[in-house]
Amino acid sequence: MYIIKVKGKAKIPDYIQLRDENFVLIAYFRADRPLKNLEKYGLEGKEESLRSLIDTLPFGKLQLLEL
Repeated sequence: MYIIKVKGKAKIPDYIQLRDENFVLIAYFRADRPLKNLEKYGLEGKEESLRSLIDTLPFGKLQLLEL
């Protein structure tokens, strides 16, 4: 699974995209909102580590998600 942080403009907030190994979009959520429904993506129990990764993730750089 891959993660990318997308920079918002003006009134549009920053977003996070989760993509599978074929780079198909599987999740799209605001970077500033609490993480919900992570069990759908196999990430339950990893909210804190994912939150800290999102906070340090550079904009526009696709990274392999390793938690």
